[in-house]
Amino acid sequence: MTALLHDLLFDSAKRFSSNISIKYKETSLTYAELSELVDRFSQALISIGIEKQDRVAIYLPKCLENVVAIFGSSAAGAVFVPINPVLKPHQVSHILLDCDAKILVTTQGKFRALHAALAYCVDLQYIILIDGCENQNADEHAQGLISWDDLFTDPFSISTHRVIDSDIASLIYTSGSTGDPKGVVLSHRNMVTGAKSVAQYLGNTSSDRLLAVLPLSFDYGVSQLTTAFSVGASVVLINYLLPMEVINTLTQEKITGLAAVPPLWNLLVELPWPSEAVENLRYITSSGGVVPVETTELLRQVLPKTEIFLMYGLTEAFRSTYLPPDQVEKRPTSIGKAIPNVEVLVLDSDGAPCAVDEPGELVHRGSLVAMGYWNDTSATQERFRPIPARLDAIPNKEIAVWSGDIVKMDREGYLYFLGRNDDLIKTSGYRVSPNEIEEIFFGTGLVSEVVAFGVPHSTLGQSIALVVIPKPGIEVTEDNLINVCKKRLASYMMPTEIVFRTSMPSNPNGKVDRKQLALEMVESFSHQ
Repeated sequence: MTALLHDLLFDSAKRFSSNISIKYKETSLTYAELSELVDRFSQALISIGIEKQDRVAIYLPKCLENVVAIFGSSAAGAVFVPINPVLKPHQVSHILLDCDAKILVTTQGKFRALHAALAYCVDLQYIILIDGCENQNADEHAQGLISWDDLFTDPFSISTHRVIDSDIASLIYTSGSTGDPKGVVLSHRNMVTGAKSVAQYLGNTSSDRLLAVLPLSFDYGVSQLTTAFSVGASVVLINYLLPMEVINTLTQEKITGLAAVPPLWNLLVELPWPSEAVENLRYITSSGGVVPVETTELLRQVLPKTEIFLMYGLTEAFRSTYLPPDQVEKRPTSIGKAIPNVEVLVLDSDGAPCAVDEPGELVHRGSLVAMGYWNDTSATQERFRPIPARLDAIPNKEIAVWSGDIVKMDREGYLYFLGRNDDLIKTSGYRVSPNEIEEIFFGTGLVSEVVAFGVPHSTLGQSIALVVIPKPGIEVTEDNLINVCKKRLASYMMPTEIVFRTSMPSNPNGKVDRKQLALEMVESFSHQ
């Protein structure tokens, strides 16, 4: 029975040794070849002094070396810390300092950009450069510089550290929209159970070919690797600039599974899809936000034979719910029910179950609940805590994760996302879901992106502001939008401010950064 993260790869290498495990650009590695590289990398880490549960930071774009470093760190008994390659030096140094990283794997270019910040990372002992050290003067740096290729020149036969499934496998840092990023502590059990659960409801097999478009620093992104490796499937890595590159790769690589976030789906659905891409694509998934109903309907038209899985997850519990494809037409705004081996509850502020259609906090229990936040006791105690009603029944006070997300459950047990607890708009005595407003405005067909949020108001408590990006080639005015929506929104839900923009701020995972956008807009309104 596979219990450790790296064994997902090693076990598949025994069963599917000649299958392609990973492809990047023109290079493909079979499971046998990838497992050998991972094994040698893990032993190289031991040879330079890595200890059990030491942190190995990986600051790379999607590439073969990134995958080897992730699973090799795990195999060595270390903890891998993936860092989004778009983060700036001060953000990277915060993560390195916060997790006391001992090793950093990166490129020469990123290393040069980090040079000044690394002087403060006193625990960092080695920097491994995947593109060599030829242009670097090792005497100038406090850390030892090692070329990636040099790690693989000498054969090793070193025992790696023994770990068990409750040991830490990874620290995944959240995007930090409400402050500095926090490291979510994930065990081997969390990640292996999650991979198997997702592969189960997606029906993944060794014949699948998944396209990895999401950052490997994002739990949803690294899931493409773990899910595929759990069944011997293939993963194609892509670092794209334009959405059309994604569709072209679907065709070229005969991709059967694609995962993306809502902003990318909004773009992809507007592009032409070759018949080859449509024919091969067995399923698509979306998480990281609510997909507008109009986008879902267009996806169903463009991909009539493709199964659509609408999902909900949070880094603190990996994945919580999914909507089966046969329910997408019937309830397109639902985030579904709990994934296999998970229980999802809707609880009020006292921890009691909510009634049907009553808004409450989504609470997740099961083996996917993370171990907490690294080096942050207060935040851990706030988010990870027992369910009061279960204290008497479960002697060891099982810890659940309280998501901070407000949802409701219908009579058939399907869940609907309403918004973050701190994103709900309190206006005229009502609690209004921004997603409900956004769905109406997106459905006009006039805008390609829309975000609603509350702005302080002297009499209403909050008024509703709307930020929109008009669809290309369509002339849109504030009156157009208001007139179309008057029939579908209660008066207290109508926006008092509509701002037109050409782009939205996004976080490193490609999702709209609602906190940053609201901050910008509130500041601009305060100066009017």
